[in-house]
Amino acid sequence: MTLPVFLSLASLAAIAAIWFGYPLLVWVAARLVPAKPSAGKFSNHRTVSVVLATRDDADIIRTRIANLLATEHPAHNIQIVVALDAEGAHCTVQELDTVDARVVALVGDAPGGKASALNAGVRSATGEILVLADAQQRFDARTIPELVAALSDERFGAVSGALELGSSGRRSPVDLYWSMEKWLRHNEARLHSSVGVTGAVYATRRALWPVVPDGTLLDDVYVPMSLVLKGHRVGFTYAARAFDIRVFDSTNEGVRKTRTLTGVLQLRELLPGLLSIRRNPICLQFVAHKLLRLLTPIFATIFGGSMLWLSAEWLLRATLTERLVLVGAALAVLIVPGTRRRILALVRWMVSLQVATIRAVLNGLTGRWSVWNKTGT
Repeated sequence: MTLPVFLSLASLAAIAAIWFGYPLLVWVAARLVPAKPSAGKFSNHRTVSVVLATRDDADIIRTRIANLLATEHPAHNIQIVVALDAEGAHCTVQELDTVDARVVALVGDAPGGKASALNAGVRSATGEILVLADAQQRFDARTIPELVAALSDERFGAVSGALELGSSGRRSPVDLYWSMEKWLRHNEARLHSSVGVTGAVYATRRALWPVVPDGTLLDDVYVPMSLVLKGHRVGFTYAARAFDIRVFDSTNEGVRKTRTLTGVLQLRELLPGLLSIRRNPICLQFVAHKLLRLLTPIFATIFGGSMLWLSAEWLLRATLTERLVLVGAALAVLIVPGTRRRILALVRWMVSLQVATIRAVLNGLTGRWSVWNKTGT
């Protein structure tokens, strides 16, 4: 076996192990030794505070409040806490004061950012159950009751719902990624705990809320992992859904991915016990799910370089006819507009995500955490 063949096969195997091997291993383990939650039972007597940390304008927030209040959970047991970002909010408390008697509007803590807004919102919450939500998504009427039902199992300190992306049409790479991610979190929760929750739709017990440090990039990983370190489990349910019909291009997703991956590295400082097998029962899951993915650009670069090497060797040996056939086949594929667009779009997505990963690693190595730490999605 030549060196370029070995490098191409080894790097491809590493990428496959990270992105497909680990999820498959979790799926198998969850069926061999499941730690399934008991069947959740909805209780309409439990009080719920929905905390909406946001910096959006008043119209968007009012629309979201109306959506949240249109729940099947009893109206007298619902409270909505709107925590406006202390820096950069596009709305004032006064604009929300008369929306509904069940709505509390306030300004988040200084210096601003989502973490500071969440902490202020939780302090004003009165419900036994906290439901965390964002302004841009929508819940259906069963979302809050399903989250409450999932937390009827006392072993669980938090539970994540499922985010549904897009409205119609062909699925984008982001849609496919989220489908896989939800499936993985579901199986992780069956095994022990989901590594993180979906920030747009999750719930926890108010008594268990950890104060999130200012400037935290990933509150939706910091909160659940804090609970795991304290002996609780983190669940996942497909039945509690949030819907987001916005369309994200490769540039938007690259910015978001840079932030989230930087946040993963930031957690090493915020939660020192995270990488301790003794303290963290899902330490290996965290490493495989979150950290090993940061190695993808390295393996992708090795794979791409080795394939170029093999291609160059082949071209040097190929006859003129073989070269012409190859060029003709490539032109035949690229000349079809739909095929060309899909190929170029896929390449843009792949390059954008690898660049985002590299930026995140550089942010982690230099301790640069101020990358879009304001409220919003």
